Amino acid sequence: MIIRKTPAEIEKMRAAGAVVARCLRELSLSIVPGKTTTKDIDRMAEELIPKYGGIGSFKNYRGYPNTVCVAVNEEVVHGIPSDRVLLSGDIVGLDLGVILDGWHADSAISVVVGQAGSSEANALLKVTREALFKGIEQARAGNRLSDIGHAVQSYVEKRGYSVVRELVGHGIGRNLHEEPNVPNYGRPGKGVRLEEGMTLAIEPMVNIGGMEVETLRDNWTVVTADRSLSAHFEHTVAITRNGPDILTLLPTEGA
Repeated sequence: MIIRKTPAEIEKMRAAGAVVARCLRELSLSIVPGKTTTKDIDRMAEELIPKYGGIGSFKNYRGYPNTVCVAVNEEVVHGIPSDRVLLSGDIVGLDLGVILDGWHADSAISVVVGQAGSSEANALLKVTREALFKGIEQARAGNRLSDIGHAVQSYVEKRGYSVVRELVGHGIGRNLHEEPNVPNYGRPGKGVRLEEGMTLAIEPMVNIGGMEVETLRDNWTVVTADRSLSAHFEHTVAITRNGPDILTLLPTEGA
């Protein structure tokens, strides 16, 4: 069942989203090439979230052991923080969820470590982030769910990249994962009709190589099957009478 939210409930999700946005910004700025480990990022996330009044959504969720998912280079999502040292030029995906006043928000960013990554890495991040916003543009009352994924897929594939199909976005609210699933691919005009009050976590995962992925022995970390680079961006979005409303932006930040 898809749960539509009232305007007041959406504002509570926006407050949770602001915490996510602040934490992701601080985490990304904290990375020092050759020094910071992925576990350091997780420790910082554990400290930051309560500082802003929230609770981490991910830790112990379905057995996930950490506060933030950290994916590096060929890792697509759900990377478990470790003693791995981040190096200049690495692509690092940070995926974070927060509960505030009983409401969840979920967002992800990918960054290149250091001042200058490869042109290949920077181009991948640019296309993935732009694809997210192409999908968000379609999150409008009256559209169909597949219009979101079609917009993402079309934008990505025209630029020579591939969209991961085994992992999708999701509804979100009082629960981290709610109906409906939000694929990043598909034909337009299919699926449920989008309605005011729906809240969705839209999250393209884009690979330089093929779309195929596999899960490592830790049963969490998803990597590209061909070990090509991958990037991941995500926002929590509310569908309103005025169009899509991104809830995981900083108050001073625009789309």
